[in-house]
Formats: sequence, structure tokens, C-alpha cells
Amino acid sequence: QVQLVESGGGLAQPGGSLRLSCAASGFTFSSYAMSWARQAPGKGLEWVSVIYSDVSYTYYTDSVKGRFTISRDNAKNTLYLQMNSLEPEDTALYCCAKAGGSNSNYAYDYWGQGTQVTVSS
Repeated sequence: QVQLVESGGGLAQPGGSLRLSCAASGFTFSSYAMSWARQAPGKGLEWVSVIYSDVSYTYYTDSVKGRFTISRDNAKNTLYLQMNSLEPEDTALYCCAKAGGSNSNYAYDYWGQGTQVTVSS
């Protein structure tokens, strides 16, 4: 069955960095677009970043542009999110999600449980 397991969250100071990982199994990882989304306490779900299956396209929400980098290793079935220059506003539960196809034209059909990121001094 499809499994998405996030790791790498934790406590970081403002201006610090974290690298999130999402280990995927149960499907042909290289064939599907993947995304990171986050939910802060008391707020709705926010799409953070998207990467197509062939890495031909990436998307970032405005608030993380220039600070976050999404990447994937199709040989290791792993999705990454490098987060630099962290801000308190980045505090949230970060989840990875699998699209139903190779690009953003497909709905997301599987989600991980998430990894908590807390940015505080």
C-alpha cells in the first residue's frame, strides 16, 4: 500500500535551517508529482511547494520563495524540502502528498502524517 513518511522536523531558531524528507513506498515514485503542504495552528492548509515527476516544474508559495527548495531523488523514492532562513511564521505541521499523476492536473490522493516544524528563539 502507499506510504508516505515524513521526517526532519523539529525546533529551529529564526534564521536557521531544516531539511524535511518524505520516504515514499507502495507506488512508482518517479511517475507522480509530489507536494509539501503545511498547516499552522488555527489556520487552514497551505500548499508550500510542488515538484513534477520529471522535475521539469516546481512551484513555491510566495511566502517561501527564495528560502525553500523542493527536490526529489527518484532512485531513493524520497522527496525533500530544504528550508533556510526560517521565520516564526513557518511554524506548522508539514505533510507530503502524492498527486494522482505526473503534474498538477491531478488531485492529491495520499498524504503522510506530517512532521512538526517549530521556529522559535
